[in-house]
Amino acid sequence: MSLSIRPYQAGDEAAVYDICVRTGDDGQDATGRLDDVQLLADIWAGPYLFLEPDLAFVLDDGERPVGYVLGTADTATFVESYRKSWLPRFSEALPARTIAAGPEERQLLSVLRHPERMLCPELTGYPAHLHIDILPAHQGGGNGRRLIEIFVQAVTRAGAVGLHVAVSPTNTRAHGFYLRVGFERLHITGGEAFFYGLKTPAT
Repeated sequence: MSLSIRPYQAGDEAAVYDICVRTGDDGQDATGRLDDVQLLADIWAGPYLFLEPDLAFVLDDGERPVGYVLGTADTATFVESYRKSWLPRFSEALPARTIAAGPEERQLLSVLRHPERMLCPELTGYPAHLHIDILPAHQGGGNGRRLIEIFVQAVTRAGAVGLHVAVSPTNTRAHGFYLRVGFERLHITGGEAFFYGLKTPAT
């Protein structure tokens, strides 16, 4: 099956949210893991679609998106916009979501509320960052590499000198993927995530 890559469109939002959930457990389906499973997409997909739609691209099978890459060219500016424009969308619902939350959901709600977690002094040379997810049936065949290449071109045009990605320590497949597509491991102290960085062609 031939898969195309195209810019994100507003009508793709539900599919992107679905992909985020269905790959939200180290690349596997997170459906059923949480009562409030939409939290995953409210953190790692929604704000980028809302604040940076021009830097979102989808992998399309001809009927619907089956993968995506999204992110920002400037993490510091993104954090400011997140706090100013994304968080207020949840102000009324957050108390009820918190009351109903289990332990893992409470942790995710804390992540949602604190965009400053994205800021790290050691990453100033890699100001852009991304998230990429592809449904398992469509992984392989170079689709991930193609999505990364398009995103790198986009943030390069936006002036980013480098980009980074945070990866769960247990997502072993992702670690190998980023090394294969040209990222290098960045040794950042503190925190649980592993970081990988890539300098853009402009540098």
